[in-house]
Order: sequence, then C-alpha cells, then structure tokens
Amino acid sequence: MKISIERNALLRAVSQAQSVVERRNTIPILSNVLIEAEGDSASFRATDLDIEVVDKATAMVERAGATTVAAVTLHEIVRKLPDGAQVKLTDDGASGRLTVEAGRSNFSLATLPKEDFPVMATSEYTANFSAPAPMLRRLFDKSKFAISTEETRYYLNGVFMHVAEESGGQVLRCVATDGHRLARIDADLPDGAATMPGVIVPRKTVGELRKLLDDDDMQVAVSVSESKVRFATPEITLTSKVIDGTFPDYTRVIPAGNTRKLEVDAAEFAKAVDRVATVSSERSRAVKLVLDEDRLVLSVNAPDSGNAEEELVVAYGDEPLEIGFNAKYLLEIAGQVDKENAVFMFNSSGDPTLMREGNDTSAVYVVMPMRV
Repeated sequence: MKISIERNALLRAVSQAQSVVERRNTIPILSNVLIEAEGDSASFRATDLDIEVVDKATAMVERAGATTVAAVTLHEIVRKLPDGAQVKLTDDGASGRLTVEAGRSNFSLATLPKEDFPVMATSEYTANFSAPAPMLRRLFDKSKFAISTEETRYYLNGVFMHVAEESGGQVLRCVATDGHRLARIDADLPDGAATMPGVIVPRKTVGELRKLLDDDDMQVAVSVSESKVRFATPEITLTSKVIDGTFPDYTRVIPAGNTRKLEVDAAEFAKAVDRVATVSSERSRAVKLVLDEDRLVLSVNAPDSGNAEEELVVAYGDEPLEIGFNAKYLLEIAGQVDKENAVFMFNSSGDPTLMREGNDTSAVYVVMPMRV
C-alpha cells in the first residue's frame, strides 16, 4: 500500500477512529486502525467490538492495499505535523512496518496483519430512513445528560430511541433517565421510520455520534435493527450494537396532573441556582425553592459552610410552595432551554416536577424533589 493524503483530511479520519479505540486492550489488534486504500480514497476503520467507525478520506493511491497500525500513535503523529502537509503512508507488506513521511519527518510504525482485524458483521436492518443532522443533534443533545451511569441498571445506560404515538400522530422520540431525572424529546417522524424497533443507543455511541452531526445541511442515513443501529454520512459510517435490555415504561413517571405553574427566565434561574449552590455540601447540593405570588426565593443551608439566599421575580399565581432539588439536576435541566422562559409545573413538595420550554411540549423534563 502506498498513498498520499492531505494532513487535515488524515487527522479528521484518524481522530474519529482513535476515539472509538479503548486505551487498555487485552487484544492488541483492537488498538489498531485498519487502513484500506483503493481507487481515489482511503478508509480508516476502528472498533471496540461494540462500536465500529469507518471514515473515508480522499487520497492519491499509488498502490492499493491494506494494513493496521496503532490508532493512538498515528493520531498523535498526524496531530503534530504542520498544517497543510502532504503525508505519505507506505506499507510494503513484507517488513511489518508502516512508513509515515511528511516533509523532513519520517516515522516507521509496527503493523499487525489486516486479516486479524475484526469487522462487525452486517445486520439486516428493519428500518432505513434519512434525518437532518440538526434534528438528530437536538434529540440526543437534549436527552443525554439524563443517561444513568449506574452499571447495575445497564438498560438505563443509553438513550431510548423509538417511535411514539402523540395526539398529532407518530413522532420520533428519544428518552433518557437515571431514576432522578428524565428527558423526553420529540421530533417529526422521518419517512421510512415508522417500522423502526425501539432501541437503546449506548452512552459511548451517543458521544461518538455527536461528532458526525456538526454540519447543519447534512442528511444522515439511519438504519435500525433489533440488535444494531447505524448512522452514515457521505464520509463516516458509525455502527453500534444496542443495549440488550428493556427500557422501563417512562410514561408512568411523567406527571399529568401538575397544576402549579412557575414561569422564569431560564438563564437568570440557572445563574441564581449556581450562585446559591456555591455554599452547599457536595454530597447533596440541595437547593430550596420557596414560591409565593410572583416571587421565588432560592436558598441553601449548609451548616458546615454557610447559608445563601437569592430572590427572583417570576410569574407564579398559585398557592405558596416549598420544594427542594439537587442543584446539579436543576442546572442541567435549565441548561437545555433554548428559548427564554422555562416553565415548571409542580404538584406538591414530594411529587415529581415537570419542566418544559415555554409552551413547547416537544421537549419535556422531569426531576424528582429532595427533602430539605
């Protein structure tokens, strides 16, 4: 194999690949990226056996071929090369070495046989559809903060992507929860997605997927089966196993009867929570909300470190209410609001609270209260 490729194109391809690779590996080949050169492009494939990413880049291919080389090492070399450099990758197949040349820099890296590289088995996808990158970005960005990190409840360690019934028809929905807070985000159902099985997209996959979705004009091809999900752009294909488990019935925890309505400027609210939480103990970070007519008092009482209180002018016309929340959860939920106003719907100090952006019900958040 002998190819010449522009440094920036190579860096983009290799950085996507090396981020999938696990740093500590008992199987050496899994630390490597598989480079395949043919025609006028080179593809860079990496896997951790659960996720596989293939990134294509335009290259001048003098001699077609394939080899595998340490992904992290190659990434570090390319990252340190000067911008705009032409990089030559040469593998003669006999020496077990890949030569990397750019200008006066010359590196020789150990390779492993391409035959040893595990390629993820192709799956029969039951649903194939196309979705705009901004839509997918919104679905996953606004839900991922609520993914559980508790390994014992593995079925909560991802985002549940599925088709849901709403009064206006079917929607594409992403839900995540860790038992303390929940995010439910809806988008218009793309053509061809109606037959999609509900799948739990793992946390790591959600993080890798985010890197594919920066271009606002791009359409992403999505394929879903019972065991795998695939997201493809013209350059990058990300394939992942889905979490083998049943996502709980989240509809039971979304309160429908909360009538006490608080409307507050989301940015001001987040800043005030952040300020008063400065004195709270790290363990609980409890913030008390005291609601009265058009007035909200946020307070923290931390016997070890001190007290804090801040008052905000809000729109609230119901009975007075005192309720406590984990400050981190409040900040994360308030941080999802793109519009100016956050609307909180309360029932009592012991019941889950619902939050949405203004009158928009396509993004709904639930947070459990704390005793304060």
